Amino acid sequence: MALQRWRAFTRSENGGTAFLIVAVLAALVWANTSLGTYDATWSARLSVTVGPFSLGLTLREWINSGFMALFFFLVGLDARRELDKGELRDRKWVVLCAIGGVGSMAVPALVFVAFNASLTSVHGWGVAMSTDTAFALAILSLVGARLPSSLRAFMLSISVMDDVVALVVIAVFYGGGFRVVPFLIASSAAGVIICMRLANFRSGVVCCTVSLVMWCALLKAGVDPVVTGLTVGLLVITAPAGRDDLERATGLVRDFREQPTAEMQQTAVRGLVAAISQNDHLQRKFTPWVNCAVLPLFAVANTGVPLSVRTVSAAFASPITWGIVCGYLVGKIVGVVGSLSLVTALSGGRLRPNVGWGAATVGGAVSGAAFTVSLLIASKAFTGDDLAYARTAILSTLAGAMVSGWITTGVLKLMSPRRRARALLGRARPLTDLVTPVDAIRDRIRGPVDAEITVVEYGDFECPHCGRAEAALREMLTDLDDVRYVWRHLPLPDVHPHAQLAAEAAEAAADQGRFWEMHDLLLAHQDQLTAADLVRYATQLGLDVDAFRAHMKARRGLRRIEEDVSSADLSGAVGTPTFFVNGRRHDGSFDSEALSAAVQLARQRVLAGRASSTV
Repeated sequence: MALQRWRAFTRSENGGTAFLIVAVLAALVWANTSLGTYDATWSARLSVTVGPFSLGLTLREWINSGFMALFFFLVGLDARRELDKGELRDRKWVVLCAIGGVGSMAVPALVFVAFNASLTSVHGWGVAMSTDTAFALAILSLVGARLPSSLRAFMLSISVMDDVVALVVIAVFYGGGFRVVPFLIASSAAGVIICMRLANFRSGVVCCTVSLVMWCALLKAGVDPVVTGLTVGLLVITAPAGRDDLERATGLVRDFREQPTAEMQQTAVRGLVAAISQNDHLQRKFTPWVNCAVLPLFAVANTGVPLSVRTVSAAFASPITWGIVCGYLVGKIVGVVGSLSLVTALSGGRLRPNVGWGAATVGGAVSGAAFTVSLLIASKAFTGDDLAYARTAILSTLAGAMVSGWITTGVLKLMSPRRRARALLGRARPLTDLVTPVDAIRDRIRGPVDAEITVVEYGDFECPHCGRAEAALREMLTDLDDVRYVWRHLPLPDVHPHAQLAAEAAEAAADQGRFWEMHDLLLAHQDQLTAADLVRYATQLGLDVDAFRAHMKARRGLRRIEEDVSSADLSGAVGTPTFFVNGRRHDGSFDSEALSAAVQLARQRVLAGRASSTV
């Protein structure tokens, strides 16, 4: 259990942030106790020679241009996931995020230029652009416990564009002398990777080899090779597992159970891996390495600055420091809110963010946290004291973003509930994942038929997870009078042999007006779902047993169950239980706390809609 908690921690954003903080503190202690050894260590040159080819870089360059490619690989995976499954599925939102992302970077860069105009340090404008997503989300979790989850999605969407633009800036403005032939080789390697993806060729060894060729070619071409990671990550599609893939994986596990040999174990593992999204698999595989090794190593190599009274005073007397600090703490808010406001106005309201202006302001405030990409650009743009000033300023933005976040969320808390809901959620119509809307006449509904909040569950009567979720649902429905609950069938006969029969029994009971009574009995006795058990339940409920048997024999409920299964497939629900709250898929846990939080967000959206209608 302790090992599982540790693994979960290494994959979490909080875990990554904790490792970064420890690494920053270690770098500061090292640099302030032995600056000479710190500089000498990271300036040491390491060369790799293979036949006639040789590549020599300092240890810091190996980390910044080499290991950080793995970090940007995860950025690419995140970007692709947002495009395939997140808010960026709405291409209008892609346009808005692109404009918002550029605005959130352009204004801080202009602030830096204003402080450094006519100085040689002006070429470091790229330092004052990119938000560190990990730190920004960590600060958001500390200052915004009651902020809507859509704000996190909003920040992730903006950050995707932020990172893409930052990499373009690094490649174009902070690379070495451009050379055509190596760039053509890198482009050819990228083309090979694209063809591999199109052909669904999944050899990790071949992909890594081609990616390494691309990395080396970009380095020789004078383009920062970290762009390799982003390019490869963007090509990994987030394809959800289909019903056929899941049934095939179930069959392989069953074969292993019957014949537990090493060969069958390997076959089953390969089948299970193939049944999940490759994007999800790679994120889960590489995130601990990036959180625990790559980013902490990068932080140690790049944040060691002397912090004596003299050096700090010198840093804050420099226009470099003030350009970065003001660019992030002021420019980010102006850039985010200003660009989104401008687009909304120019589009006549057709393009709107998925959050309100209050939430966008909080997002801009916590986006003032600079770190990874800023340090990377600073190491390319500055040397000597200027580099130390830039690093001091970058570290200062972390505390500044925390204070700015507290202030903006504090202002929101002073508003009335209705105005706060509108400020947080805005007027944009949220994306819906439920393809088949709830029909008050056809669907099985528990609770007020005209309730403003609808929780739809695709369930299986033999699924133990559905049974555990039932208690949370009962508790929620008892406490809330503005929620209606809808059950739709999604039997999984490949793993639950009695699920189909139980679903038909529920429909036979519904024919006599007793669906929910049978529903509750089936979930309460998931290990007793044979035909004899079902007839016993019909008798217990006082049903006309002969009519119940006739309904079951004629399989009159089959068509309705198949319609539910078809709607589940269209909505991307392949496992049980799958919940939708007011049409939005609920991807978190299904305990009482998580479901109540999802309902609370839906309620805030309703309040925001009411506030908008009164304006």
